[in-house]
Amino acid sequence: MSTKAARGTGLPARSAAPRWTTELRGEDDALDTLAEEWDDLARRCRTATFFQAAAWQRSWWRQYGRPGGLVVLLVRREGRLVGAGAFRRRGGPLGGLTGLGGGLIDFTDVLLDDDCADRAAAEFAAALPLTRPWHSLELREVHPEAAVQRVFEHWRGSRSRFADSLCQYLPGVPMDQLLTRLKGKTAQRNRVKLRKIAEVGVEVRSTPPEEVPEAVEGLLRLHFLQWQERGVTPEHRTGRFARHLAESTTGLVAGGRAAVHRFWLDGELVAVNLLMLCPSFSGLYLYGAHPKLRERLDIAGLLFNAALEETVSAGVPVIGLLRGQEPYKQRWRPDQLPNQRLLFGPRGPAPAAAVRAGLVRARQVVVHVLDTRLPRLKEALLARRRS
Repeated sequence: MSTKAARGTGLPARSAAPRWTTELRGEDDALDTLAEEWDDLARRCRTATFFQAAAWQRSWWRQYGRPGGLVVLLVRREGRLVGAGAFRRRGGPLGGLTGLGGGLIDFTDVLLDDDCADRAAAEFAAALPLTRPWHSLELREVHPEAAVQRVFEHWRGSRSRFADSLCQYLPGVPMDQLLTRLKGKTAQRNRVKLRKIAEVGVEVRSTPPEEVPEAVEGLLRLHFLQWQERGVTPEHRTGRFARHLAESTTGLVAGGRAAVHRFWLDGELVAVNLLMLCPSFSGLYLYGAHPKLRERLDIAGLLFNAALEETVSAGVPVIGLLRGQEPYKQRWRPDQLPNQRLLFGPRGPAPAAAVRAGLVRARQVVVHVLDTRLPRLKEALLARRRS
């Protein structure tokens, strides 16, 4: 019955079902042309992190992408973007797709509009270009509550889930409240260190977007100086990383997704810290500090205190320490939550996905054996030497 006929009979008119469409984009500048829509969707996706912002993804692709290797999947509801994800074609004998960012990011995800997330996830899953036996999609560092978990649940092909890196979190509360998590003597030692920082007179300045490239240059210079005797991540020394970090951070700061703090003492720049921000949590991403500062102050306390104040001021409920279990993180007794590794394969025969899943399982067994047996082996060898 037409709407006009329904009106004539007094029956309520039935509105037409919304129109859903999907699209695959592969041009190298796709993320640039979609940037405005992309960030608008990110604001409607509660799980979106700073690594899903257009500024980060566009910059990463410009520096690390391979021409012809970008795959962007879009879901629209009545023309409005309600689902989006960017992937790259990977090389090697197994090929397939993976997320953007590689080892530089702590969280991989897609974007889904909160108002229709489940249907958008179903449409997204149905449109994933995994139709041949040699196709696969592998996503590293996926938060347990990430939007792509919905896509994983809707996927009708082969799928596997594994544990990935361990991330750590603390409540975004003022320092006095945070110190109550610590034992008496430990809390007291931290209070003494914080008082010393205040007495020395370190000046903390938040960096405006136009000064971010200069601040990032200072961050990397201090980062190299800080780690020169202990080894620095090789990629952090490359020009492409410096360009990516400066460009992406400028966009993130301009959009309120990051803050760069510079620390001055006696007129000299002694430390720079990059804090990522999103509505659900913040993240301590990278910092650089002059080695001589360590002789005078507790560097970890200095940087963390400024990051915590920024997190509280922004109304963000959680501060993330991101991946890694460095000693300076453990002092705060953070809550721990592992990321996940998701593997999608096609329906029916999926040899590439099966082989990759087998490799992941084998690697995890090796890591478990090394983590559990190697320490005992070292203890046995030391005991033999003492006897």
